Amino acid sequence: MSMNLSKLSFRVARILMVSLLGLTVLACSPKASFKNVDITGGKAFGNDFSLLDPDGNVRTMADFKGKAVVMFFGYTQCPDICPTTLTEMQHVMTLLGPQADKVQVLFVTVDPDRDTAAILKQYVPAFDPRFLGLRPADEAALEKVTKDFKIYYKKVPGTSPNSYTMDHTAGSYAFDPEGHLRLYIKHAQGPETLAQDLKELLK
Repeated sequence: MSMNLSKLSFRVARILMVSLLGLTVLACSPKASFKNVDITGGKAFGNDFSLLDPDGNVRTMADFKGKAVVMFFGYTQCPDICPTTLTEMQHVMTLLGPQADKVQVLFVTVDPDRDTAAILKQYVPAFDPRFLGLRPADEAALEKVTKDFKIYYKKVPGTSPNSYTMDHTAGSYAFDPEGHLRLYIKHAQGPETLAQDLKELLK
């Protein structure tokens, strides 16, 4: 009887030790500290997309698994926000050094009528050859992807039918290398801030 009690006590002690070890490991794994808005584990949205690259290939989030992804919605004739954001991302890539090859910047046009594949192929990589421009196949695809990612856009008429501008959300999204949405990046946060956050995502 005493032998059985000893065995039972040993098993209980071993279970407690394993449990305490697990708690210690968790305690030693601090949560990532981001400078931008951490939306990890929030209400599910922006899980995936299906968009065309300049060569006509369909791209989804799975194509970029293993890389941190920064996704920005805009248009090539944007006078300020879009070039500013892409220039900022250019500086971020410089700050990241060798780690920049583990980051994919995606520019998604909200103006596919004017932003043809040829224009995107020329405009987006001009900031960095690794940057990729994507476009929805049609209006329905544009409505879907902007709804899925909670992006606002609206055509603002100009002095001629083709001189309109596009109001649109100025922020960007960042995904971790597993394709999970992690951050909302406010416009003009500064390259140092974003570079630091991307290094956290790449850990």
